[in-house]
Amino acid sequence: MASSALEIVALLLSLIGLIGAAACTGMPMWRVTAFIGENIIVMETRYEGLWMNCFRQANIRMQCKVYDSLLALSPDLQAARGLMCSAVALGGIGVLISLIGMQCTACIVNNDRAKRLVLIIAGCLILMACLCVLIPVSWTGHVIIRDFYNPLLIDAQRRELGEALYIGWVTSAFLFAGGCIFICCNMQSEDERPEKYMYSKNSSYSAYTPQPLQPMQPLQPQQLVLIPRPEPQQYLSRQPSIVYSYPSRRCRLSTMLRT
Repeated sequence: MASSALEIVALLLSLIGLIGAAACTGMPMWRVTAFIGENIIVMETRYEGLWMNCFRQANIRMQCKVYDSLLALSPDLQAARGLMCSAVALGGIGVLISLIGMQCTACIVNNDRAKRLVLIIAGCLILMACLCVLIPVSWTGHVIIRDFYNPLLIDAQRRELGEALYIGWVTSAFLFAGGCIFICCNMQSEDERPEKYMYSKNSSYSAYTPQPLQPMQPLQPQQLVLIPRPEPQQYLSRQPSIVYSYPSRRCRLSTMLRT
């Protein structure tokens, strides 16, 4: 099972990517007016986003207008709308599913294989969200660069890369890192993982009841066994034994009285 630290890091990266995808979807700074050549009107800036056009003048707040028709948009913006919404949805679902399979949560108990499978599914969803962010951002950037160097367009029609595109590229990197950590840390084979024995708190168990001691019965005569006692053996010494006897004081006194 992947360590809890890696899972938390992957979750944080995915959350940052999800927030960035939502911000990139709502920001109108996808295309910005380019001040080049004869276009020296720096007092007014025009922003073009997925949902609205905005104008900002010096010392005046930004004024935005929602697009009147979806069909009037360019093909890259039409595709970017659907893909960015899909990215936010996939990223949100992936983050919620990853919370179920993490070690720090108790949604799945005593089933490591199910947790690994849930985290792999969450990682796949996050990687799909990464692709849904990367495709429209890169496509829009390619169109802006192509039109910028198109000699048939005048300077007022040329645009530059907006802040939302840079946020989208950074967001895709965070989502890619989070999804890869979720997948790579849970793709190990079953043989490489040590076996774990876990005890359920809800399992019913019964304590061992000690049995009463039975009184000892006296042995019957038939059960008595006589064991012969070994007799001490006499050991012969090679050296001759010399015993010296000395008369005691009482013997001396008795002999003297007799005399």
